[in-house]
Amino acid sequence: MQGLRKVLIANRGEIAMRIIRACRELGIATVAVFSEADRDSPHVRFADEAREIGPAKPAESYLNLERILAVAADTGADAIHPGYGFFAESAAAARRIEGRGLVFIGPSSEQIALMGDKLEARRVAERLQVPTLGGTQALESSDAAIEAAKRIGFPVIVKPVAGGGGIGNAVVSDPVALERATTLAARLSQQAFGRGTVYLERFLPQARHVEVQIVADQFGTVVALGERECSLQRRYQKLVEETPSTAIDDVVRAEMAAAALRIAKAIGYRSVGTIEFLVDAEKRFYFLEMNTRIQVEHPVTEMVTGIDLVREQIQIAAGVPLSFTEKDVKPRGHAIECRICSEDPLKNFLPSSGKITDLKLPGGPGVRVDSGIELGSSVTMHYDSLLCKVIVWDKDRDLATARMRRALSELHIGGVKTTRDLELAILGSQEWRDGRIHTRLLEEELLTRFRSSLGQL
Repeated sequence: MQGLRKVLIANRGEIAMRIIRACRELGIATVAVFSEADRDSPHVRFADEAREIGPAKPAESYLNLERILAVAADTGADAIHPGYGFFAESAAAARRIEGRGLVFIGPSSEQIALMGDKLEARRVAERLQVPTLGGTQALESSDAAIEAAKRIGFPVIVKPVAGGGGIGNAVVSDPVALERATTLAARLSQQAFGRGTVYLERFLPQARHVEVQIVADQFGTVVALGERECSLQRRYQKLVEETPSTAIDDVVRAEMAAAALRIAKAIGYRSVGTIEFLVDAEKRFYFLEMNTRIQVEHPVTEMVTGIDLVREQIQIAAGVPLSFTEKDVKPRGHAIECRICSEDPLKNFLPSSGKITDLKLPGGPGVRVDSGIELGSSVTMHYDSLLCKVIVWDKDRDLATARMRRALSELHIGGVKTTRDLELAILGSQEWRDGRIHTRLLEEELLTRFRSSLGQL
C-alpha cells in the first residue's frame, strides 16, 4: 500500500469496524479510539491498538479533536479516517488534521467547506446548469423570511446553511409557523454546527430522495456508480435504502449521473461522496446538497457493483489511482439496506437504551450484516441509535424484498427496542411493492397505519 502505514479511526460502532476491516485487507495498521462508555465495544478489541479519549459525552471524547490528535501523534498514525458523523464533514477539523501533517481520509478541507455550505453548493449547481429548487439567500430576520415565503409560495422548508442530518429542517405552511421554525432552526444549527444562519427553499410535496455515488481520485478520474433511493425516512433520517431507484428511468438516470459528475469535476473533488437530488412525480430532478464523506448506505452500491468503496476511499487518500474505470462499472441486480436502530416506533422513535441480552444475526446467500454490537453490548443514549445494518442482494427488486423480509425475520436483538418490526411492515406494504414511496410517506401514512399491528409481526 502506497504511503499509509497506520490509520486512526476517529469514530465508533459499525463504521469503525468497517474501516478496520478495509485497512486490514490493505495491510494497514489501525488505532481505535473510544470513550469510557465504549470501553468494551467490538471495535476496541478489533483494532491493532486502542486508546481511551474521554467520558461518554461526545464533546469530551469523539469530538475532542485535540485528544484525538494527541493519540495520533503518540501512536505514530499517519492518517485519520473520520467515518461519518462527528468530524466527517467538518472543514475546520480537516484543516487542523492537514496542518499536523496527517492525511485526512476524505476530500480537502476547502472542498468540505465549499459543499458544506448549502447556499454555496447550490450556487455551484446553478452555475453548472443543474436544476435547483427556488429558494432564498441567508435570511436576516423573521420578517424577511415571511416576505420571501410569500414570494416562493407556501409550503416552504426552513434549512440551516451548515450541517446535515436534517437538524433544524422544518416544513411550514403559514407565517406564524414560519417565524417559530426559523428561530428554532437557527438555535439548533448554532448549537450543533456553530453557525445559526438559515434559508428557505420551495417544498416539493411527495418528493423522492435519490443520490448519486461518485468516486474521484487525484489524477482527474471521476466515476459515477449509480444511484440510491433514500426516500423512506423519519425526522429526515433515512431508514430503508435501495438501488436502483424505482423513481427514474434510464434516461433520467444518465442525466442525473452526468449532473453529479459535472459538479464533482467542477470543484476538483477527490474522494468518495454523494450528490443528492429530489425527484418529483414527473421524474424531474433538483440538486439538494453534496455529502463529502462515506454514506451509511454505501453497502447497497457495493452489493450491485462489487466495488469496495471504503477501500477505494483509503487508496485515494494514499495517492493511489482508482482501481477501475467508468467502463468497468456494470451494476447488476437489486440491493436493499435496512438500518436497525435502537428506537421505539410506537413511541415516536424514542431512543431505547440498555444491554444487548440476546443477539441473532441473519445469514445465507446474498445477506450482509454490518454491525457494531455483540451479545452483552451496552446501548447508551449518548450516541447515534444505529445498531447494525442488514443489506441484501438478489437478481431483481421482488426477490431482494423477499430476501430482506426473510433476513429481518431471522434478526433478533433483545434488551432494547428496535426498528426491525417497522421495517418488516414497510417491506410488506403495497406502496413498497409498487415502488410508490416518497420522503413523507413513512411519517404521514405508513407509521400510523401499521402502529396497531407492529407488536404482532
